[in-house]
Amino acid sequence: MMKRNQVKVIAVTGGKGGVGKTNVSLNMAVAMANQGKRVLVLDADLGLANVDVVLGLRVEKNLSHVLAGECDLDDILVKGPGGIQIVPATSGTRSMVELSPQEHAGLIRAFSTMRTEFDVLIVDTAAGIGNMVLSFARAAQDVVVVVCDEPTSITDAYALIKVLSREHGVFRFKVVANMVRTMREGQILYNKLTKVTDRFLDVALELAAIIPFDENLRKAVRKQQLLVEAAPRSPASLAFKALGARAGNWPIPTQAGGHLEFFIEQLVSQQDTVRNAANE
Repeated sequence: MMKRNQVKVIAVTGGKGGVGKTNVSLNMAVAMANQGKRVLVLDADLGLANVDVVLGLRVEKNLSHVLAGECDLDDILVKGPGGIQIVPATSGTRSMVELSPQEHAGLIRAFSTMRTEFDVLIVDTAAGIGNMVLSFARAAQDVVVVVCDEPTSITDAYALIKVLSREHGVFRFKVVANMVRTMREGQILYNKLTKVTDRFLDVALELAAIIPFDENLRKAVRKQQLLVEAAPRSPASLAFKALGARAGNWPIPTQAGGHLEFFIEQLVSQQDTVRNAANE
């Protein structure tokens, strides 16, 4: 196995759909790329992939072709806005939790033998608390939980944090308050979440960003563009850029966990554990 540079792995997740998780992932990715980082985005909603659709990208091959041995991971990378690279997943197919041990090994090999070097891997997970969401979050170095000002968003985010902390040993979370009307509203939203986690869970939450509601975002989405490029001086763009700058300074562990192949090995070993438990 070739020695690789250390890679910062950030999982962007949320308890429910519709909180803007993919927009946070992609705008943060471009913001970090604009600061000189080499950024790879993994579309980890493996059954309902949508990153390529959001960006209006043409994808000829995806992760399923790599797992089938038809090509290398480097061959399916798609260049996105700002110079970011994207690993497109499949849509309407089985999830990684159902892969065979041979396919698991192929996935490890695909990531560990990549010719392309990256500084940051941003994992855009599916919504909910499914096994793959939990595994991606557990294997990452930083977990970003996106919430918006809806009661179900708070309750579902709490459920996700609860499962990750009590069953998977994840105790530190970054929170992004998304699509809020004012900075005060974002702080109140964060306070609502910390009030319940402080009472019932042994976790540490950090407010990573407050992203204001921005009509420019809706316009950019309709045009299949990212806000940080379509309206770089808009309020939400400035917030995304600040988040990217902050994320770029999050420390990378000095142990083996800083390596991209270790992340994938952790992910796969967790899926094997889930499979074995289900078969017992």
